[in-house]
Amino acid sequence: MRRRVLLIAIILAVPLAVAVAARIRPTHAARAETMPPALPDLGALPELSGGTQWINGAPITRESLKGHVAMIEIWTYGCYNCLNALPYIKETAARYKSAGLVTIGVHTPEFDREKVPANVERRVKELGVEFPVVMDNDFAIWRAFNNRYWPSVYIVDKRGRIRFHHDGEGRYSDIDAAVKALLLE
Repeated sequence: MRRRVLLIAIILAVPLAVAVAARIRPTHAARAETMPPALPDLGALPELSGGTQWINGAPITRESLKGHVAMIEIWTYGCYNCLNALPYIKETAARYKSAGLVTIGVHTPEFDREKVPANVERRVKELGVEFPVVMDNDFAIWRAFNNRYWPSVYIVDKRGRIRFHHDGEGRYSDIDAAVKALLLE
């Protein structure tokens, strides 16, 4: 009888002890979810001057972004990879807008038809892009970022430092995590 009572007590005590231990010392996975990733300093945000026209808003300057986290995507509407990435960029922009994220699209054309303001305005509207987009027809902003690919995403901290960069599609959870971490800084 004593053995049975002792066995029942042990069976009941083990899950309780595990639960208490988990609260005291979180697992590695739990710590990874709560700790923001270490983001390197990749240099100063270059000037956003040189664009030929702004859509969905007035011109935004490097100086006006101080104190804000910014997500800057260099893209073009005729790029297949850009169109695949756009829903994720729009989702991240919408998710963190109320927390202070400023999102800017830098539309740098690959083809001549992508330089026509009416074409860009139409596609921005059709694609449901609500954040400001600057037309970079002369590649001035592209060169200032030393950019090489479509699409490219740059996440900038409140001090005006680039802290995350990714070329191409994918890494959407990393983009989200970088924005979240910088908003918490």
